[in-house]
Amino acid sequence: MNKDLRIIYMGTPDFAVPSLEILVENGWNVVAVITAPDKPKGRGQKLIPSPVKEAATKHNIPVLQPTNLKSPAFLEELAGYKADIQVVVAFRMLPEAVWDMPPRGTFNLHASLLPNYRGAAPINWAIINGEEETGVTTFFLKHEIDTGSIIFQEKETILPEDNIGTLYEKLMKNGAMLVLKTIEEIDSGEVNTTVQDEKKALHHAPKIFKETGEIDWSKSAKSIHNLIRGLSPYPAAWTTLQDKLCKIYTSEPISSLSGKAPGAYETDNKNFLHFQTGDGALSITELQLQGKKRMKIDEFLRGNKL
Repeated sequence: MNKDLRIIYMGTPDFAVPSLEILVENGWNVVAVITAPDKPKGRGQKLIPSPVKEAATKHNIPVLQPTNLKSPAFLEELAGYKADIQVVVAFRMLPEAVWDMPPRGTFNLHASLLPNYRGAAPINWAIINGEEETGVTTFFLKHEIDTGSIIFQEKETILPEDNIGTLYEKLMKNGAMLVLKTIEEIDSGEVNTTVQDEKKALHHAPKIFKETGEIDWSKSAKSIHNLIRGLSPYPAAWTTLQDKLCKIYTSEPISSLSGKAPGAYETDNKNFLHFQTGDGALSITELQLQGKKRMKIDEFLRGNKL
């Protein structure tokens, strides 16, 4: 095993940290990290580094934070590291001049079983669409996004109690193991790849926007429940309650409310809040009304009579 293989690592959020950490902990030669520029946050607009930058700094790895991935100055600096391979986890789209630079190629970790759920939010959409299985994929980058030849895939069961928070954690850890396995395979020189089967590209995973989370009560209780799971704890599905935006974090499908139209609700103002849907009803068990903190339903009803 050639631990001198020169690796450049690209990533920004929490999801990308374990994959960087596992390479460093196993003695691989990460010569530089590329991540997003520091972002201003909070009242004082203090510049905050990305989670990946913090991890790289801890390990004394040089960090590059280009604003323009096509700039000649950045490309020259990148070439100066003479990387054998580049690893990409939760980073932005790369121009060909970047992904085609290293002789052993550039591979990406994607949080779905490609070609299914190509796009920016694969973990969310797998839950929203009621899938019972997803996974992680490593693949070599090429021109079209998320379409390159597959190196490895690892499946993960989506449990009924999973939400975006729990599934994210599982795929983040599994993904790190797969990145390590992929580096070891590439280093061995015996990489067998599989061309993506376009017939399996059943769903797309577009970016999540605020309107994605608006609850349409005419849909079934099951599909609304999956929307809530797929957006909890962040950014959260929402509806309006007493003319205020209300985020809903947990729910449970129940049988229909007699004589109620979709979107109508009933409550005892103590322990339950039930909404009628287009098919069945939904018991809301945790929510956050605009201007209030997140609460269990009984705590909420004690202070907010509906």
